[in-house]
This record gives sequence, C-alpha cells and structure tokens, in this order.
Amino acid sequence: MAQGIITHNPHSTASIAGHPVHAMLIPFPIAFFVATFVCDLIFWRTGNTAWVTGTLWLLGAGLVMAALAALAGLADVLGDAQIRNLQDVWLHAGGNVLVVLIELYNWYSRYAYAETAVVPIGLLLSLIVVLILLFTGWKGWGMVYRHHVGVADESDEAR
Repeated sequence: MAQGIITHNPHSTASIAGHPVHAMLIPFPIAFFVATFVCDLIFWRTGNTAWVTGTLWLLGAGLVMAALAALAGLADVLGDAQIRNLQDVWLHAGGNVLVVLIELYNWYSRYAYAETAVVPIGLLLSLIVVLILLFTGWKGWGMVYRHHVGVADESDEAR
C-alpha cells in the first residue's frame, strides 16, 4: 500500500462502546417532527385543540434531541477529516440546520399564537420539514452505506 493513503473507514468521534452517538440520537427528532406533521393533519381535520398542545411538546422535545444529535454529529465532523471531505455531510448538515430553524419558528409561533398558528402555516412548515428530512436522511444513509461513516469493519476491529 502506498504511504499516506488512509485505508480505514471514517470513524465516529462521539461513540459509546464503538456505537456512534449521532446514529443513536437522530431517530428521536425525526419521530417528533414527523409526529408533529401527523398531529397537524389530525387537528386540521378535527379542530380538536388538544392536538395543538401535543405538537408544542413534540416540537420542544424534537428541538432538544436535534440539538444533542447535532452536537454528536459536529464532533464526528470535527474529529475525522474523511467525514469533513464528503459533500453529502454538508448537504445533510445544512438541511438539518434548516429543519431546526423552521421548527424553532414553528414552535415559537404555536407558543405565541396557539391553534391559529397551525392551519395553514404550521401545517405547511411541518410538511416542508418532513420533505427536508427525507432528503437529509437519504444523504445520511448514503454516508453510512456508500462511504461507511461510523462503520467498523473486521479489519478495523482487529487493530
């Protein structure tokens, strides 16, 4: 092998017992933000304001978990040059920053204006977030499956 060539997979700097923390945390904000969209649809069809209260909690929990996932993801990006050099990383991260900004506004508007903030603007924002999450999730899985980010091969484990 030529000297200076990196032969190991990009590794996760933020990991517990070899398991990437980012990958453990990201399902939570995704679930909370998708559930917000579902609750918005139910509120739109039923008019029951309990669904709006639920979305305020879902958005708040999603924002907290997104911040934790972002910190773990940032540690991974800063900790491995191979990760930083992937274009998909920047599309994934940028899209997720956009998601957090949209949902922060979505949370604040619901907090300030209650159910009047949901239809149509809150519902539309929730839909946009779900669509962005589909894109950023696609990019995230591409990093794992195509670029093997955070994947430990047998040769890596034997070191």
